[in-house]
Amino acid sequence: MTQTEITAAMTRHDELSAATTRRTDMAREPGRSPVNVRTTERALAGLAGVGLIIYGLGRSNVLVGLGLAAAGGALLYRSKTGYCPLYNKMGVNTARQGSATATDYFEQGVHVQCAYLVARPAADLYTFWRAFENLPRFMKHLDRVEALGDTRSRWTAKGPMGQKFSWVAEIIHDQPNELIAWRSMPGADVDNAGTVRFIERGEETEVSVTLDYIPPAGAVGKVIAQLFGKEPHQTIDEDLRRFKQLHEAGEVTRAK
Repeated sequence: MTQTEITAAMTRHDELSAATTRRTDMAREPGRSPVNVRTTERALAGLAGVGLIIYGLGRSNVLVGLGLAAAGGALLYRSKTGYCPLYNKMGVNTARQGSATATDYFEQGVHVQCAYLVARPAADLYTFWRAFENLPRFMKHLDRVEALGDTRSRWTAKGPMGQKFSWVAEIIHDQPNELIAWRSMPGADVDNAGTVRFIERGEETEVSVTLDYIPPAGAVGKVIAQLFGKEPHQTIDEDLRRFKQLHEAGEVTRAK
């Protein structure tokens, strides 16, 4: 199945969800701006705002300190009201209900592709990956994955400053020994969709991962990710390297 076919399957899934899930417009209270910032982002903005204010007020350069404190105040405003003027101008609403659409991923998301050759049969690698509870063994950004049935599971990821984000994922396409495709369900802290392909190449198997996700802090999340961690592609690359080591050496070799 090609990426285009998987996208089409996701679109059909959206149409089915739309028929059974009531979607609402942005929440609006009389005399107040619309809420366009999701709960998780508001919590992060509050933490970052307090940090910037404290850091700014402690700077010896008064102008720089006041600027940082003002930026912190803006983040606290976003946290308290759930409203971001920039998002409003851009037409972005991370507080929307329902699953992220293909347009959401294109406009707000991060796209990552990575592949490794692993010296194991495709069937073995597929079986290991299909049990999503195994993913935290090599994906260091995941805290745990709990099975909720044959096609659904709850994922919990580690975020900056000890924050944790969780979502329920559903398998939308499953070809034994060849491909697994999944996407997050409505209400996810981190909207995401991914595929992993297992392609036998002689005595090795190419494990190819495609991941699309919308950072917890919307478009600003790309900057936050760089401040608190690594580039998304580097993170997935290291995850697959650990996956390769786990299956070829039986353990993950950690750099000293």
